[in-house]
Amino acid sequence: MRSRQRPIQLGLRENIGQFVLLVAVNALVGGMVGQQQAVLPLLASDVFGLTGYMFIFSYVAAFGVTKAAANYVAGAWSDRLGRKPVLLVGWLFAIPVPLLLMWAPSWGWVIVANVLLGLNQGLTWSTTVVMKIDLVGARRRGLAMGFNEAAGYGAIAVTSLFAGSLAEQYGLRPAPFLLGIGYAVIALAVSSLLVRETREHARLEAAGRGSEDPRSNGEIAADVSWREPALASASQAGLVNNLNFGLSWGLFPLLFATADLDVDQIGLLIALYPAVWGAGQLVTGGLSDHLGRKHMITIGMLTQAVALVVIALSSGFAGWAVGTAVLGAGTALVYPTLLAVIGDVAHPSWRGRAVGIYRVWRDLGYAAGAVVGGVVADAFDLTAAVWAAAAISLVSGVVVATRMYETHPRGDTATPSAG
Repeated sequence: MRSRQRPIQLGLRENIGQFVLLVAVNALVGGMVGQQQAVLPLLASDVFGLTGYMFIFSYVAAFGVTKAAANYVAGAWSDRLGRKPVLLVGWLFAIPVPLLLMWAPSWGWVIVANVLLGLNQGLTWSTTVVMKIDLVGARRRGLAMGFNEAAGYGAIAVTSLFAGSLAEQYGLRPAPFLLGIGYAVIALAVSSLLVRETREHARLEAAGRGSEDPRSNGEIAADVSWREPALASASQAGLVNNLNFGLSWGLFPLLFATADLDVDQIGLLIALYPAVWGAGQLVTGGLSDHLGRKHMITIGMLTQAVALVVIALSSGFAGWAVGTAVLGAGTALVYPTLLAVIGDVAHPSWRGRAVGIYRVWRDLGYAAGAVVGGVVADAFDLTAAVWAAAAISLVSGVVVATRMYETHPRGDTATPSAG
């Protein structure tokens, strides 16, 4: 006798099993980045003998551009083909990454590995975001994004710390990258056997809105990129946020090494930023469901600017620890809230594409961070690059404060013009 299929329902409680499973999958997505975050800049200088900051940051730019493109593909495919197939394809790209990093005979192989990592991250992270938004409906969207991003960036922090410890004990290769092999195998198995499709949840929510909102891909891209005030404001803030993250990924290990810190200390500082970021999102995502989105994003971008000033003015472990922790707090205010804005405004029928385009702009920030960091550091020094990022973050916060409107469904000023 066939078991009766459960009726589709929206809500966190109603879908808690799948929600928790997707949180775990996204932790594995983050772990794939964490395995290399503290190690690759040192590998570039100590193993491959690279000089010139722009050349060293090339792997961050390769990752960012590829991930941005994969985000767009993930959004379009998830609306057309369903969410789960995109998730599975994303994990297939992850399998060669740690193997290439372990055995790379030249820096070009490391760049190839980061192209594949960008494909993995764009397809899998975008899809888990869309799937969680599908499951929970409008009321708990911020909370859902908080848990999603906390899992991903918490895993980056833990894995970065663990990889730094392995590198200190056993060398830069191959030990830190064994973590990535385990993550990819586990995630592919879980995604194949246990994760269920969520596109019907989006269709249920769309039916509840009582109106269709057909839009072309060009119209959606224009809305998210510049035309719709809330969506466009979120896109630029996301880009600047990841500019800071890309800068931290490529530049911070080299900056911290100028104080003759050992690999363990550098790994701890690198882990502190995503650790505070990840843990903070457990609070900030849900908080945006009560307080609204706009002011949290504005405060978060200005907090990041202050944190970067602290890092630029410091010259030792204590000051850098304070700066990276504050940077993580500012990012926690912003990251899940920006995704919630996209979910608030975008119609369920084109939600996947809207999330994908937003994440294109956001993840181009990795490449922007690599370019800004590399060019300014080569022209002046590492500290000057941090000052440049602080100024850009300040401008971004002002743009959000002046252009974005409140999008939360409960907000008195919400005017979801694109939904």
